[in-house]
Order: sequence, then structure tokens, then C-alpha cells
Amino acid sequence: MISTLHIKNIGIIEDLVIDFNDGFNVLTGETGAGKTLIIGALSIIAGGRFAKDMIRNGEKYSFVEASIFCPENPEAVDGNIIVSREIYSNGRNSCKVNGRLVTVNELKDFMANIINIHGQQDNQNLLNPSKHIYYLDDFIGQEMLELKGKYSELFKRYNEINAELDKNYGDDREKERKLDLLNYQLKEIKNAKLKVGEDIKLQEEHNMMKNSEKLQENLEKIDETLNNQGIESISNSIRCLERISYCGDIYEEKLTELKNIYYEVQEIARDISSMREDVCFDEQERDEVERRLDEIYSLKRKYGNSIEEILVYKEKLETEISEIENVDEINKKLKAEKEIARNQMLELCEKIHLIRVNYAKIISDKINNELKDLEMSNATLRVSVEKLGEDKFNSNGLDKVEFMICTNKGEEEKELAKIASGGEMSRVMLAIKTVLADVDKVLTLVFDEIDTGISGKAAKAVGEKLKTISNNHQVMVVTHSASIAAKGAYNYYISKKTVNEKTYTEIRQLNEKETIEEIARISSGDVTDISIAHAKELRMAS
Repeated sequence: MISTLHIKNIGIIEDLVIDFNDGFNVLTGETGAGKTLIIGALSIIAGGRFAKDMIRNGEKYSFVEASIFCPENPEAVDGNIIVSREIYSNGRNSCKVNGRLVTVNELKDFMANIINIHGQQDNQNLLNPSKHIYYLDDFIGQEMLELKGKYSELFKRYNEINAELDKNYGDDREKERKLDLLNYQLKEIKNAKLKVGEDIKLQEEHNMMKNSEKLQENLEKIDETLNNQGIESISNSIRCLERISYCGDIYEEKLTELKNIYYEVQEIARDISSMREDVCFDEQERDEVERRLDEIYSLKRKYGNSIEEILVYKEKLETEISEIENVDEINKKLKAEKEIARNQMLELCEKIHLIRVNYAKIISDKINNELKDLEMSNATLRVSVEKLGEDKFNSNGLDKVEFMICTNKGEEEKELAKIASGGEMSRVMLAIKTVLADVDKVLTLVFDEIDTGISGKAAKAVGEKLKTISNNHQVMVVTHSASIAAKGAYNYYISKKTVNEKTYTEIRQLNEKETIEEIARISSGDVTDISIAHAKELRMAS
């Protein structure tokens, strides 16, 4: 069970700690005091969605923490598990189980067997026939989970095969059109006879051609300067040093260094002379380089940003052409695999159908027994399981599951969504939740305004049913019904106060006298001797 809930900075809740009890916990209070925010906090800690506007005005984050007593859980330390979730206005989300960081999905999966929250969305799901199959499958449990796991793998591969067949050009005209295009592209790349690095070399050559006049002019000057002035000056300097080299080692060393420079300058001069000859291009050479560059750039625009990418694309073309040319053989293998998957799916779907039909009767009987306890003794609910046509596979198999109901004897059975009122819908959902709770062993059941659309004997019956459920589960209920509140083993009053123009939520567990007064307030809107007497009567009847 959830023993303690700590909430910070959610709506008008600044910092709230609630100690819950095992059994039937009832939450009542003023409108807008924060009852829904507490249910919202429970949803958040269960891995539910969180909207940024839930963060208290002026704060940067919201925080929810729960202490859960669950000694049989392997995560428990001394029987307790601490679960927390911290959400910041910038979107950062931190979830922890006993201090260990987990993802939101991991938190959701962990809490699935600990808490189940019923809100208005559940009633909407009950109005949607496509959701009914999940109630039945949840009731069936592990046996169905295993079969659907096997079916899901086959269904995934079945869809993959269909997708592969769709893209494998089953239409001959489309196949030929695609082949023509691919062969044209491949021929264009092959004819270009590209070489890696060729474009870089050509670009350098083209730059030289564009600047040939400037290159020629400057290289000539360098050549003339080195040969007519540089080499001759160094040669004269060498002769001068030779005349004085005997005067000391230092002069001998400089002579050697200068001779080395002389030979290097001579080598450079020869290279410059050769480079002068290389920068002489004719117009035909230039046109050829520009034509080749244009060809390469054109291929880059079509097939890749570099020659390397173009050559990789060429390999892909060759592979795709081979696949299309051999598509008949490939499709033959895929169709054979598809037929095997289809037969295996049909076999599994038949097993799943028979199990659903069997359990549909069991869950129908259980729900109808619960409905009798909820003042719907004349109502009969039936879980209908019908086969869809062959090959109309979906994620749940080949069955259509729908809840059918007859609310009064002698009337025609119709779809639940067509005839159930709001009050009836709440009671049907409570009956389903009661049946499923006994199957899935969820520790804590939370009901937000389960009393919608009901009053009088129906509300009293709902309260008694909730109290019965609380014998085996922790139950938390937000209610506006005095009959339901009177059944509570632990009653909490939620209020709000304003301090310095800021609103704060407060909660306190009521003693027996305060509980009677709260039941009186709910039943009549005011606490009078008459309403107190009525509250005591309701309390004694519980």
C-alpha cells in the first residue's frame, strides 16, 4: 500500500505530506481545494503524463514522492519502497525507485502492479468498443499474455513481408520503369570512370590555368633574379670567403655553409625553370579540364557530395538492379514465408478465440454478480466475442470484443455505449474494476469521483462495494457523496487557505466527531442537528 505521499509545487499545493492507511481512505473537501491535484500527483508518481502548467506559480519544479509498503516486492528494503519523480519547467524529468534512476516507462511498468487509478477517462474507454478487448485480456492474464506475445512476433513479421512485397515492384510496368531509370544512372556513373581524388587534382590544375599569366610573369622574374643576381652574388661571396678561409675555422665553416646554400639555390632555380614550362597551357587543355570538372560536378549534384559517395551509390544501384532482376525469386520466397506466418497466426488466433470465448462467459457472470450488489440487479452484461474475417489481422488477433448490456428485463440487448447512463457507466466500471482487481492483485485502487451520476440507494451500494474491495486492497476515493464518505475507515478533509495573496492546500485526517460533521456537510450543505443525526445514521449503517 501507499503509506505516505509527499507533494511539492503542484498547482496550489506548496508542500503537502499525507499519511494514508490500509483499507478504505476517503477524501472530501471544498471545491477547488486540491482533491484533483492529489489524484494528479498519484498519477504522476505512477508514470502518468505531466503538463508544465501544473508546476506551482513562481516555482521551477514539481516533486512527488511515495513510500510504499510492499514486503513481497524484490525492490523493497525493510518492506518499503521509495518512489520519486521530479519534473522541471525546462522539461527535465528525474524518476527514482529506491534512489535508482529509472525512465518514465520503467516507472510506469513498476507502478502498474502497485496502483490503479480510475478517472473519467476510464468511463470514456468503456464507451469505446475497441478498448473492451483489453479488459477481457487483462482478466485472462498470463495465459493470454504469452499467446499474444507469440502472435505479436508473427504479426510484426507478417506486416514486414507485406511491406517488402509492396516495394518489390509486383507490377511489370513499374518494374521496367524503375529498371530503366536505375540502368541509366548506373551507365552514367560507369561511363564517367571516376577516380578517387581526381576532382581535387583537376581543381588545382584548373586554378593554375586560370592564373597562368600571373604565374608565368612571377616565375620568370624569380628565375631571372635567381640566375642573374642570386646565384652570381652567392658565387662571388664564395670566392671572397675562399681567399680568407685560412684565417680561422669560423671562416671555413661559413664557406661550407654558403656553398651548401649555393647548391640549394641552384636546385630551386632549376625547379622554377621547370615550373615556368609547366604553366604554359593551350586552350584545348583548359577546355578539357573544365569539361571534366563539369561532368564530375553534375554527377555530384545527382548522386553524392563526393566521388567516394558517388561510387557508394553506384554499388547500391548494382545491388538494387540485381534485386529487381531477381525479384520474382525473392517474391516467391517472401510469399512462401508469408503463407507460413499466416497459417501460424490463424492457428494462434483460433486458440486465442476459444480462450476469450471461455473467459468471456466467466467475466460476464462475475460482472453481473457485482452489478447486483450495485443496485443493477435487472441489468445483464454480456462480453461478446466475434471472429473477424480471415486475413483481417490486427494487433489483438482476429476477434472483436464488445460489452453488450440489457439494463431492464424484457428489453433488447444493445451496445453498452448506446444505453448506459452516466450513473450506470460508473457502476459498470466499478464492477469491472472489482473483478480485475481480484485477478491482477493491484495493491492500491484510486477512484476519482466514482459517484458521478448516482445517488440514494445506488450511492450507498457503491460505498458498500468500495468498502468490500478495501478488505483486500488499499482504496482511495475522492467523493461528494455522503453515503460513500460514511463508509470510509479513514476520512481526510482537504481545504485551502490564502496567505499574503497566495493559496495553499491543506489536508488533515478527521477524528470520528469531525467525520460525522463532514458527512453532515456533504449531505445537506450545512451542519445542523438534523444533518448530524442523518450523518450518524449513515455512519452506523456502514
